[in-house]
Amino acid sequence: MSETIEKIKCLIIGSGPAGYTAAIYAARANMFPVLYQGTEPGGQLTTTTDVENYPGYPDGISGPEMMIEFQNQAKRFDTDVRDGWITKVDFSGDVHKVWINETKEIHCDTVIISTGASAKYLGLESEQKYLKLGGGVSACAICDGFFYRGQEVVIVGAGDSACEEAHYLSKLCTKVTMLVRRDAFRASKIMEARVKNTKNIEILFNMNTVEVLGDGVGVTGVRAKNNVTGKVIDIPATGFFLAIGHIPNTDIFKDFLELDETGYIINVPGTSKTNIEGVFVSGDAADHVYRQAVTAAGTGCMAALDSERYLAAKEATVEKV
Repeated sequence: MSETIEKIKCLIIGSGPAGYTAAIYAARANMFPVLYQGTEPGGQLTTTTDVENYPGYPDGISGPEMMIEFQNQAKRFDTDVRDGWITKVDFSGDVHKVWINETKEIHCDTVIISTGASAKYLGLESEQKYLKLGGGVSACAICDGFFYRGQEVVIVGAGDSACEEAHYLSKLCTKVTMLVRRDAFRASKIMEARVKNTKNIEILFNMNTVEVLGDGVGVTGVRAKNNVTGKVIDIPATGFFLAIGHIPNTDIFKDFLELDETGYIINVPGTSKTNIEGVFVSGDAADHVYRQAVTAAGTGCMAALDSERYLAAKEATVEKV
């Protein structure tokens, strides 16, 4: 084996609740986990201001603070937390090969995938134009809402995330217009009630975004069409926010792991196992239903335990031989 190749027992890819929980359990099991944080250290929770539904935080906690605590707990048990991201994998043989930043090669006994998912966009030419210009299009109200303080904004979406971000924006902006594609929310009743009871949030149902309007530098409004009546309206706004779902960050694994039609990794029901022995999945990379911090953490625990049992069984087989 080349001296440039590192051999490790347990590699964890991703640093959200799933990745860090897996690290805590793996480290306590003397698996000496190495965790690569990826392009978004801390995962999606770093874009959330208030986390009120995670057990153990009766007064709530900010997403970034929570992820710092997760990281500190993982490090307490000697998890090796590293910067960098995975650029290539090869799961075709008995040794799981992974490349970091296209240069460093690692051979792993087990791999736990916790790569999460990324925000979706509508794909409109005008949307992408102002997204690239940095002039008013965002998929993260928590990250960028401050820049629209005292202004009017539009947000697209109908789920819990959309409601949460709309409510957050309502604290900063003079008016928030929600565009809902259908005639009803997909959000939980408590989140739906929250936005409906917020005075400066206007909800428009059966609306599709036609175009993001602008002056060539920044957003000036949003053109939307009622998909029932056909009426087109222009809504004044300096910010256009998307909260319409996510794409799992799993493309790099598609040549080796079984994915569903939308790209989520398929796991053996009731476990974190994938179709490749020794490769496990946790968090939003496999979860398109719940997508909660607490469920992600739970599957991180499962992945570490499954990984530990896999290694124990493998070592027992070698001893018998």
